[in-house]
Amino acid sequence: MRLAEAADLGLDGLVGDHGRAGKRAVTLFQHEHLAAVAAYLGVETVAPEALRRNIHIAGLNLSALRGARLSIDGAEIELTGPCAPCSRMTEALGRGGYNALRGHGGWCARVVRPGMIRLDAKVARVSPTER
Repeated sequence: MRLAEAADLGLDGLVGDHGRAGKRAVTLFQHEHLAAVAAYLGVETVAPEALRRNIHIAGLNLSALRGARLSIDGAEIELTGPCAPCSRMTEALGRGGYNALRGHGGWCARVVRPGMIRLDAKVARVSPTER
């Protein structure tokens, strides 16, 4: 995983990633949960890229938005459900990594409208009347 200034979001997920079209095309992580994960691990910080999620979102409560659509720059995604942590979290974060992410694993989403997305892009909920 690497941090990118911009990425092309296609129907299969981020171009160049191993995504596939459908409800798990991209994965998102609630940035505010990084502090909780770090605390569970007993470390000062956790690097966002260590969590193997495609997009980190701050300022929106993703848990309250299941089924909602979000616009990111010109692209649009729909949150489809929780993304459970994988066994690689122990490898990436050390002992307890998998359990530290239980309940904080992130969210899966399908791509509704592809487009280029940028680091620090404005993310907003799409009103049902705007669909």
